[in-house]
Amino acid sequence: MMSSNHQNPDGAPTSVVFVHGMRSSGAIWENQVEHVRAAGHEAVAVDLPAHGSRRHDRFSMDGAFEALDDAVATLPSGPVALVGLSLGGYTSLAWAARPGNADRLAGVLAAGCTSDPKGKPVRLYRDVAKSVANAVYLGRRLTGRVVHPSVHRARLSVPSMRFPFRPLRSAPGGADLRQVEIAPRQTAEMYRPTWDVVTDALTHLVGRSSIANVRAAQVPVWFVNGARDAMRIEEQKHLAAARDGALVVIPNAGHDVNTEAPSAFNRVLTRALADFTGRA
Repeated sequence: MMSSNHQNPDGAPTSVVFVHGMRSSGAIWENQVEHVRAAGHEAVAVDLPAHGSRRHDRFSMDGAFEALDDAVATLPSGPVALVGLSLGGYTSLAWAARPGNADRLAGVLAAGCTSDPKGKPVRLYRDVAKSVANAVYLGRRLTGRVVHPSVHRARLSVPSMRFPFRPLRSAPGGADLRQVEIAPRQTAEMYRPTWDVVTDALTHLVGRSSIANVRAAQVPVWFVNGARDAMRIEEQKHLAAARDGALVVIPNAGHDVNTEAPSAFNRVLTRALADFTGRA
């Protein structure tokens, strides 16, 4: 196991930047922000372009990097850890792989993002999302009305989309996680981006290898997946690519692992931050 290049001579607590997934916002991290702040860490949950407070911006990876740059700049001097879910996990890994970012970065916790975007499943999901977005646009043209996205959710029947593979089976990542109480699924806020943002985001992800980003990162990477998450398909490949990696699988949880199993996720987060700090 190799330590990160980051130095922390003042012993300052690691600050945390939380990065949300597709069609949500930084509000999904409320439980985790409260948890790490109670432990003495500074924390901020960003909104990516086309989401939350940045809903009027079109998604791009450069715009996502700017959001992370801005968030890191607002935090006190000292080490910073990134915690990302799904799209936020891919973004965090890509940001960590950029030259120079390891100077301040202590580590990355990447959840729900161990299916390489260069693979066929992500391209398939993007193409289906594009078809759905086009159908919504055509419906608006035919009716001559502009309808709020929340109304579309109620009236437009969108077929469920499943990846063409099944979740893997593996043992939970620690005895203390074998018995967890799953909380009801939470909703970040009333507004959710339309399917256009899915097309934009996946277009920017396709061709970018998360495995290559893990390999290029100069910091520890913890992978955290729900046992029922189909995105686990390449978790072992991601783990093998990390020069300093760990994998935790939380039982009974799905893709939105931080909200489906918040207590278990917070325990893992605490352990990851302690690991990052110990290597700084």
